Amino acid sequence: MVPLTALLLPILLSAVIVFVASSLIHMVLKYHQSDYRPPPRGGQAFLPALRPAGLDAGSLSFPFLHP
Repeated sequence: MVPLTALLLPILLSAVIVFVASSLIHMVLKYHQSDYRPPPRGGQAFLPALRPAGLDAGSLSFPFLHP
């Protein structure tokens, strides 16, 4: 049986390769780009309701926001 220490480098190398490949595929194919669209009318309808919560700009995203 092969010791785990002998397999450590191939395991780490394959993990890095899979991570880089999946990142490139996700960025190139853009499967989920349409999930994050700007809100209709710039969000003027619901942003006043969120202001009392003290949220900063960029702290929220609304996937699948439909009018």
